[in-house]
Amino acid sequence: MRFEIRDRAIDTAELAGELASVQAGASVVFEGWVRDHNEGRRVQRLDYQAYAPLALREGERILDEAREKFAIVQTRCVHRVGALALGDLAVWVGVSAAHRDAAFEACRYIIDEVKRRVPIWKNEHYADGESGWLHPNNTPVE
Repeated sequence: MRFEIRDRAIDTAELAGELASVQAGASVVFEGWVRDHNEGRRVQRLDYQAYAPLALREGERILDEAREKFAIVQTRCVHRVGALALGDLAVWVGVSAAHRDAAFEACRYIIDEVKRRVPIWKNEHYADGESGWLHPNNTPVE
C-alpha cells in the first residue's frame, strides 16, 4: 500500500528512499507538523482518529488519481493517528517524477485531497483547557 495510517513516528528517510528511481529526476516532499496555534487559539497537543478501512481506500484512490493526472514515477503518503505533541510530524507526502513541475503539482494535489476527503479527524487541545474536533477538511464538527 502506498497510503498508510500509523500510530507511531514517521521515518522520513525510509519513505524518501522509497521514491528513488532511475526514471525520476526530481522528488518533492511535504511534511505537516503539529503547530502551537490554530485560528487564533493556542494549541497544546492533538489527537487524530481515523476510520481506517475507508481512509486507506480513499487514500489509495487519491494516489491513483495523482498518477493518472500527473507524470509521476512514485508516490507515498503516511498519516499519523493517536496523540501527537507540538512539533510532531502528522502527515508526510512524497512524490518522484521525471521533472519537478509534475512532482510539485502532484504533491500539492495529494495533500489537498487527503485533507479534504480522507476520514481522519483531529481533536485539538487548547491552552484554555477546551478541545475541539475538526472534520477532514478542517472545519469544526458541530
